Amino acid sequence: MKYRLLKASLLSASVFFSMLANAVEERLDKVSVIVDQGVILETEISELVDGVKQGAVAQGQALPSDRALRTQAIERLILKNLQMQMAERMGIQISDPQLDQTIGNIAKEDNISVEQLREKVQADGLSYEVYREKVREELITGEVTRANVRRRVYITPQEISTLVNLINQQGAEQAEYRLGHILIAVPSGATEEQISTSRGTADKVLELLNSGSDFTKIAIASSSGPKALEGGDLGFMNVNSMPTLFAEAIQKKKKDDLIGPLRSGAGFHVLKILELRGVETVEVEEVNARHILVSPSIILSDQKAEKMLKEFRTKLIEGEEDFAKLAKEYSEDPGSALKGGVLGWNDPSIYVPEFKQALSTLKKDEYSQPIRTVHGWHLIQLIERRIDDATEKRKEDRAYQLLFNRKFNEETDTWLREMRDGAYIELLDKKDL
Repeated sequence: MKYRLLKASLLSASVFFSMLANAVEERLDKVSVIVDQGVILETEISELVDGVKQGAVAQGQALPSDRALRTQAIERLILKNLQMQMAERMGIQISDPQLDQTIGNIAKEDNISVEQLREKVQADGLSYEVYREKVREELITGEVTRANVRRRVYITPQEISTLVNLINQQGAEQAEYRLGHILIAVPSGATEEQISTSRGTADKVLELLNSGSDFTKIAIASSSGPKALEGGDLGFMNVNSMPTLFAEAIQKKKKDDLIGPLRSGAGFHVLKILELRGVETVEVEEVNARHILVSPSIILSDQKAEKMLKEFRTKLIEGEEDFAKLAKEYSEDPGSALKGGVLGWNDPSIYVPEFKQALSTLKKDEYSQPIRTVHGWHLIQLIERRIDDATEKRKEDRAYQLLFNRKFNEETDTWLREMRDGAYIELLDKKDL
C-alpha cells in the first residue's frame, strides 16, 4: 500500500509504513517455481488458492488442507505457464480489439452491458484490468491447445459407422450424466511398484468415498485430473461425448453410484454420477455462409485490414462489387477462397465464438460488420439457415463431431501430461518439495 503525505508531521510514519509495505510485497512476490523459461510467483499461487477458497465458501463446499490446495494450484499454474510459453514461440497473440469483442460476447450471453459486467467484476473484488488479462490468457491457451491437439485426432470411417448405428438405435433421445472424476496419476514409464502404489491409492480413495467422505474435498486433495480444483466436476455429458472408458463403465448406473478404479494410460480413475438429466430431443440449426478473411501483417496493419473490409461491405451493398470475386482475389482462407468464400452447411458451433456470434445476428443475405477473430478480420454474409432434418449425412456429421470431441478431450489430457513431463520444473520453496 502506498501512503500519501497529508501533513509534514506524518512524514516519518509514512516512510516507515511504505518501507514495511514494500518489504511485505517483495517477500510475497518471490519466485516459487521455475518452469522452463518462465517462473511462477508466490502471489500467483496465493491468488489462485484464495479464489478456490472463496468459491468453496460461496457454494458451501468442504476443502482439504491448505497444503493440498497449494499443490493443486501449483500444478494448474505450471500447465498454464507452459502453454503461454508455447503460445509465445508459436506467435499466438490476442489483440485488444479481439479481446474487447470477446468480452462483449460474454456480457451479451449474460444479458448485461459491458459496463454492468465491469461493475460485477469489481463487486467480486477483482480489478477489471486483471479480469481482461485473465480472459486474454484463456483465449491464448485455448488456441494453443486447439493448434497442438487437433492434428493428433484421427477418426476412421468404421468408427463413424459404428456410432451412427448406435445413434440410430438410441434415436434422438440421450440420457446425460454429470460426472465427478478423480484421477490417481501413473508417471510416464512407471515401474510395477509405482503402478501398484497408484492402484493402492485409488483403492483407498474409493474406500473413503464408500464410507461417506466428501467427493469434492478428496478430488481437490488427491486428483491429478484437469478439473481437480473444481472438485472433479466434469459437467454434463452424454455417453457419446465422454471417454470410451467412462461410457462403458457408467452403463445402467444411477445417481450417486461410485465407479472404479478404471485403468487407463493416465492412471486410475474413480467416477461418481453426481446427477442424471432426463431424455431430451435437440434440434440443431445449420447455416450456410460465406466470408472474406484478411489477416493483419507487417505490411497490412490491424486498422487497415478492418478498413479494407468496411470498404468491401459498402461496395457490396451498393452493388458495385461481387462477393465471390472479392473472396477469390483477397480472402486468405484457402479452403473457401476458391469457392467464392462459401463455407457450406455447418453447425454454427464449429466456428470460433466471435464468428458464431456474428452469424447468429444476421438475416438471410445480410452482411456483417468486419469482425476480429484469432484468424484475422472477417466479412461474413449469411446465405441461408435451415433446421437439421436428421438425414443420414447429418447423422454422420454428428457422429464425427461427437467422436472428435471425445478424442480431443482425451488427447488434450495426454498432450498436457507429455508437455508437463518434458518440462524443466524446479520448486524453490521447501514446503512444496
